[in-house]
Amino acid sequence: MSKVKLPVPTPVQHFARCVDDSRRPADYIGEWPEEGQIYPVRVLTHARTGQPQVHILGFYAEAPYGAFATERFAPVASIWLN
Repeated sequence: MSKVKLPVPTPVQHFARCVDDSRRPADYIGEWPEEGQIYPVRVLTHARTGQPQVHILGFYAEAPYGAFATERFAPVASIWLN
């Protein structure tokens, strides 16, 4: 049996409120968050830049989009999942 431990994400669901829905790119195809709405989110690090990005769970967006800047959202709650 291997003693290598793989990284396992914590069982936490994060929620964030959209605080800035401006500057939608002209060629953006997909769902866009609305200011004031609360969304279930996941924050991941961009592979090349290392900057955190917000992914809204359940949203559809065509490549290269699909993630939003953290400045567009304010954390609301984190719920521990059993």
